[in-house]
Amino acid sequence: MKKLLLSLSLLLALTAIAYAQPADAARQTREYRQKLKEQEGAIEFAKTITADGLRKHLSILASDEYEGRETGTPGNEMAADYIANHFKSLNLPTIGEDNSYFQHVVFTWTRWENVGLDVNGKSYRHLWDYISYPTRNNSQPLNETDEVVFLGYGIDDPKYSDYEGVDVKGKVIMVYKGEPMNRKGKSRITGTKEVSEWSTNWEKKLIAAKQNGVKTILIIENEIQKMLSENRKFLVGPGVQLGEEAGKSLGYANNYFISTNIAKAIMGDKYKKVIRARKKIQRRGKRRSVNMPAQMKLVQDKYKKQLIGDNVMGYIEGSDPKLKEEIVVLTAHYDHLGRRGDDIYNGADDNGSGTSTMLELAEAFAKAKAAGKGPRRSVLIMLVTGEEKGLLGSQYYVEKPVFPLENTIVDINVDMVGRVDEKYAANPNYVYVIGSNRLSTELHDINEEMNQMHTQLVLDYTYNAEDDPNRYYYRSDHYNFAEKGIPAIFYFNGTHEDYHRTSDTVEKINFDKMAIIGKLVFHTAWQLANQDKRIEVNVGE
Repeated sequence: MKKLLLSLSLLLALTAIAYAQPADAARQTREYRQKLKEQEGAIEFAKTITADGLRKHLSILASDEYEGRETGTPGNEMAADYIANHFKSLNLPTIGEDNSYFQHVVFTWTRWENVGLDVNGKSYRHLWDYISYPTRNNSQPLNETDEVVFLGYGIDDPKYSDYEGVDVKGKVIMVYKGEPMNRKGKSRITGTKEVSEWSTNWEKKLIAAKQNGVKTILIIENEIQKMLSENRKFLVGPGVQLGEEAGKSLGYANNYFISTNIAKAIMGDKYKKVIRARKKIQRRGKRRSVNMPAQMKLVQDKYKKQLIGDNVMGYIEGSDPKLKEEIVVLTAHYDHLGRRGDDIYNGADDNGSGTSTMLELAEAFAKAKAAGKGPRRSVLIMLVTGEEKGLLGSQYYVEKPVFPLENTIVDINVDMVGRVDEKYAANPNYVYVIGSNRLSTELHDINEEMNQMHTQLVLDYTYNAEDDPNRYYYRSDHYNFAEKGIPAIFYFNGTHEDYHRTSDTVEKINFDKMAIIGKLVFHTAWQLANQDKRIEVNVGE
């Protein structure tokens, strides 16, 4: 059946060429024959990417023995060693530190030793009534106050400031999210219906509070549980930040996101006055503050330690004396959420599936190299750590690259490709493609062509839409490369009910589907590594 599909795709391509103008047809025929020639070796070595090979790797990486591979834990180190030993078995060179396969990544690991919030003698629950990020706060063993200042939206901007004329040094303030909008729905900051960075980046409010001497800022959050769900990986378990500097004092005022119930308890008899003040801010664009008597106890006591994680690098040097200086990078993160008590988050799909795919890709490229048919450009297959903590391993690499970023022509990223989502329950042979046309239309076209020639998957671009609310383009490791202007493509199977749950286990993985996606990734990488001209960045961000 696969041979029939390949024959049909070739027939369609040749038919299209036949109907072109003679000069165009000749040029297209030459180009197509060249691509077929470039793909001759790829077809041979793509066959080494198998469901059995993927199952072998994933059954080990997502086993209970590896305890969910959380960054900084023994399970994560075991996974790194497993990957490095696989690269060693392929006779790949050691390009890492200390003659190893590792790029050591320094992290600061933080968690709450004790966090609390009491209002008028009543204690509220963290991760239920309020949220406080350990990575966005300094230690504050005890802060007691008998007054909280309502300070509008906590904005300090030349066009509108809640701080003007108000002394809040050493005080606790309470503010709303977002920014004031007038009756026509226009922002008091931008003058348009587009909101400013004061709405999209809440850290600006923490910085402004710190600069104005505020001790603690309370931000009213209407949907605490939604916020928890969207930021679970930063709140459940230790938080990890990149570098040694992360352990030092932050430039933020201490902060809590509080529920409306806590806000009302703080307002007490001043509730109506606060609501009136907010309405006046919106109508007139002038700041209003309200002093609210409230007995509060705030505790934010952090535990910190430094740790070392590892990006694991498999390198296949290119065969072309000139082109080998250019690098095709393939990435997948191998870390997951670890364990919580007796519960193990095995992370078979997220991202044991991507990790296993990369190990099979490394083997395919290594066999091509050993047979004297390796890629013209060099290929770096890198398994990164710290993705679940905020894309930290890939961020570290682009900040401290082993190979110059100007020589890196593309990043191909694989994150969750082992499951089938509800949309494709009746057709597992699909993949969501994200980012392929954001910086280079050529990257998009090459992936489409490789799919047509070799795998015939359904390529779904739903999550690539710029207005997609999931914002997956910004949520995996390829984005750190894209931010540096390097074209990037991200393969993804969509989410499912086991995402970030203990039920994300090996027996639910579709290995046949994984193998086909692995072949598409291989063919796309092979084309990028072998064509005469590197792909161009021809799209603005």
